[in-house]
Amino acid sequence: MSGARRAPKPPRPEARPLAPGLARPEARPLAPRLARAFTAPRARRAALIPYVTGGHPDPETSSQVISALIDAGADIVELGIPFSDPIADGPVVQRSTYEALLAGVTPDDVLQLAAAHSAGVPFVLLTYVNTVLAFGPERFFARAAASGVEALVIPDLPLDEAAGGAAALAAEAGGLTALAAANGVSLVPLATPTSTDARLDMVAAAATSFIYCVAVTGVTGARREVGADLPDLVGRLRARTEAPLAVGFGISTPEQAARVAGLADGVIIGSALIDLIARSADADSACRAVGDLLRAASAAIAGG
Repeated sequence: MSGARRAPKPPRPEARPLAPGLARPEARPLAPRLARAFTAPRARRAALIPYVTGGHPDPETSSQVISALIDAGADIVELGIPFSDPIADGPVVQRSTYEALLAGVTPDDVLQLAAAHSAGVPFVLLTYVNTVLAFGPERFFARAAASGVEALVIPDLPLDEAAGGAAALAAEAGGLTALAAANGVSLVPLATPTSTDARLDMVAAAATSFIYCVAVTGVTGARREVGADLPDLVGRLRARTEAPLAVGFGISTPEQAARVAGLADGVIIGSALIDLIARSADADSACRAVGDLLRAASAAIAGG
């Protein structure tokens, strides 16, 4: 499929006015590696973004799994930092983070995993705000940047607080967004099917790398069908921003990945991969299992 052309995205709806008090920001350049991952993905259609819990089931196996994901077609790798109360995650991810914590995995371990593989792909971290605060925000963002991390997803950080004010984007308020940006790391806003128009205005204004689109309401986990409200969510965001849109939550099969790739700029597969790792007898079988799924997803996206 090396000569295949990237399929065109659906036409963007006519841009609508933002809520009062919000100005449509000028396009900001992505971090160079994230920009390449979204504009020239290996599947020629949408960036493939596997998500796994860092250090699960143990750091050595996790490192081998990350290598297998990169070899199988990952454009970006998203690593979860184990946390005791992962409120956005379903049973599969919760179990993996619990097992990683039992094994003694720390944020430092996950940062070391990213650093060890950062030559291959850019990394995104998913963490919770208490982890950042306990580590020390300035120290955390500096370490993340040094480890090849270009963006962070923090599900329990209210967008208003991250931005230091709805319109200010923390440029002058000294919030977490500004601390991250000072180290070349972006905080990724999340949008859901239930987000109001005013909320999507804020999400669009805050996006400095990409937007994480939650495909379904609820927590992470494999589902039989991709959310029916996803096309509407993507359309509403396209009317507000040029930032890449990556879709996660519930994508577990190559067929689902291909359908999402027809709408979005990135496809995130998480729980299905973590479940394969958990069911594998050893590191070699885990690497084969996740590699097979990711290669199948990449082929489906390219051929979709």
